[in-house]
Amino acid sequence: MNTVNWLDGLDGLAAGVAAIASAVFAIHMLRLGQVSVALLPLALLGATVGFLPFNFNPARSFMGSTGSLFLGYALAALAIIAGAKVASLLLVLAVPILDAAWLVVSRLRHGHNPMRGGRDHLHYRLYDAGLSQRQVVLGYWVVTAFFGALALLLPARIYKLYALLLAAGLALVILWALAQRPTGKYETGD
Repeated sequence: MNTVNWLDGLDGLAAGVAAIASAVFAIHMLRLGQVSVALLPLALLGATVGFLPFNFNPARSFMGSTGSLFLGYALAALAIIAGAKVASLLLVLAVPILDAAWLVVSRLRHGHNPMRGGRDHLHYRLYDAGLSQRQVVLGYWVVTAFFGALALLLPARIYKLYALLLAAGLALVILWALAQRPTGKYETGD
């Protein structure tokens, strides 16, 4: 749940990732013949896609912590209801999960409370490195869609785990490279 909340730092980021994950869960359920259950992620997909025009940069409306925590809860519940295997779930939400794991380890290593806000999230680091908000958000969406497609297309769990390991390795390299850049002081806040 909180990984989606932590993801809600740039306009449209959390809603777009949730929309893509909802679409993947809906397709997964339809492929399993669970048509009535597929209506749940389709409803969440409709809600997030309907919200995105107002939330994409420059945003006119913000979902806030309540909205992003709800999206995280809904995605977790949908994964359970869908019967999604752990590897599929981790692939679809690889970017926010890896970002959250990196944050907790990095903040603990530097003596900071991992539950306090800061600008050390991957999306802020990419933005601070010179990418525009739209570039960061669209990049997240593309990566999430790519791993969602892998979750749907890879035939065996072992291949999904290999893809997840590849994603983790790639994310660690990117995060390590971004961590080497000076970012100024550690900022707290929402």
